[in-house]
Amino acid sequence: MKPVFFCIAVLLATIICLVNTIPARELTDGIGRQILVPDNPFRVVALAPSITEIIFALGQEKRLVGISRFSDFPAEASQLPQVGSYIQPDIEKIVSLNPDLCIAVKDGIPREIADRLHSLHIPVYAVNPLDLEAVISTIWQIGDLLNAKDRARIIVRDMQTRIDRVREQVVTTGRRPGVFFQIGFAPIVSVGKDTVIHELIQIAGGTNLCAAYSSYPRLSREQVVALSPEILIITTMHRDKSTSQINTEWAAWSMIPAVRNNRITIVDSNIFDRPTPRLVDALEQLVRVIHPELFKDFN
Repeated sequence: MKPVFFCIAVLLATIICLVNTIPARELTDGIGRQILVPDNPFRVVALAPSITEIIFALGQEKRLVGISRFSDFPAEASQLPQVGSYIQPDIEKIVSLNPDLCIAVKDGIPREIADRLHSLHIPVYAVNPLDLEAVISTIWQIGDLLNAKDRARIIVRDMQTRIDRVREQVVTTGRRPGVFFQIGFAPIVSVGKDTVIHELIQIAGGTNLCAAYSSYPRLSREQVVALSPEILIITTMHRDKSTSQINTEWAAWSMIPAVRNNRITIVDSNIFDRPTPRLVDALEQLVRVIHPELFKDFN
């Protein structure tokens, strides 16, 4: 064997030995796969904005070496290298960051990309936060992955306390106003029964007028008129710039109770759309909108 090839062989063997001796454990991820992950991952890539936010909430941002596009909360997250969108991550960029763990959302990263990363010895742990209970479970899982169980416990306890507080207040009223929840401006897209926002509306004491649909139905203005919502809630990333535009667009539809009674509310889409601890903030906002008579002093 030539000296150069011998040196390369020794180097590769050494690397393999080092990889094999890194303490690791086998875990079941959020979609039921058995994943071998490092005991104490130092270099983590978050493959969804919600994952980035949870890692920061856990106080483990020092581990982050890469994030997905649109990871804009908290603000300091935007300083980290980006690895593409959460549905189309850049494999080369991820590999260049030399991570020992990637954390993804089930409905985000394509299976073939996850498989490719695994083949490169970069484990991909997937979570599946489809409802509030699953969001809480996701926080526990990521806390366990990053050795932040104590912080995860504090976050979960706070979330559960605040959710219980809302439930206790809402049960004192028998009214459940009809709510039409609109995502963005155009087209008119709402939330069906298979969404976290539907669950939030229910807990907050409202009736989701699109509960007959699944996922995110698209409706016409005439269909919204027929639903006759008492409350109209619209998400946007630009609240200040959008309020006048939205009010102007809906002003012509005064036959809708929500328009006639000036019960159109604009909310921050990031708080409602991302499965993170801030969903409880979203829930409390909904309570204020749906039952202001009960929660005038709600904190």
